[in-house]
Amino acid sequence: MISTIAYGLTIGAILYIISIGLSLTFGTMRIVNFAHGLIYTVGAYLLMTLLPVARENFLIAAVMTIAAVVPLSYLIERFVIRKLYGVSIDYAIIATYAVLLIGVDLIKWIWGASPVPLTDPLGSYVTVFSVTLPLYRLLIIALSLALYAALWLFFKKTMVGKIVVAALEDKDAVRSLGISVDRYFSYVFVLGSCLAALGGLLYAPITSVHPYMGFMILLISFAVVIVGGLGNLRGTFIAAFALGMVMAITGRFWGPAAETMVFAVMAVVLIIKPIEV
Repeated sequence: MISTIAYGLTIGAILYIISIGLSLTFGTMRIVNFAHGLIYTVGAYLLMTLLPVARENFLIAAVMTIAAVVPLSYLIERFVIRKLYGVSIDYAIIATYAVLLIGVDLIKWIWGASPVPLTDPLGSYVTVFSVTLPLYRLLIIALSLALYAALWLFFKKTMVGKIVVAALEDKDAVRSLGISVDRYFSYVFVLGSCLAALGGLLYAPITSVHPYMGFMILLISFAVVIVGGLGNLRGTFIAAFALGMVMAITGRFWGPAAETMVFAVMAVVLIIKPIEV
């Protein structure tokens, strides 16, 4: 049971890292961003490519990956997302899904379609209550907790964070103060994309790297955002770990239903408390 809990917390940590970017993007821009799944996939592929460049140093390769994602995410925001402000949510879904599909085809063209396994960057294990667990997964959980604390401080203690939070509540009121909300939206989008890439590169050694890895994790992340509340940072954190545990426990007793159960929980939440888009 300890291993199941550890697996659930690991999945929850990855889901939180990915979902928080989606939540911020939707909360500020009201855009359902399917391109988030592409950035997640690109993060895994860039890590795989940069590891030999960084002489197999995972930390250096991860930093290089995040740095490479910044201009890519800015280009997507500048030439796709910014055109979607104020338009119907249906157009946003179609446009960002098109970006995802085009990106996946480019990934197949550049790296091929075959799955590529990556080795555990630490290769170390710890024993918890007589159960041996990979140290790498425990570090992912710790990193997600540190990230939650860092984001809380950012949004509570910095001027940029306070403006973003205010825009989440009422962007028209923020605009009336003469603040360029769109510029802050760009910051939020790049931040969210970096988190997606971080999720992809962290999860890459646990699962294999392949062009379609962003699809299912993206749908589950949408479920996390919906269950946690759109733009709700604390709710996203709680929902990510709760659904991670749902996946782990369901998978332990009935593997094929692990992902289905996540969407069942989402459906119940939507029935009890429908969201307004």
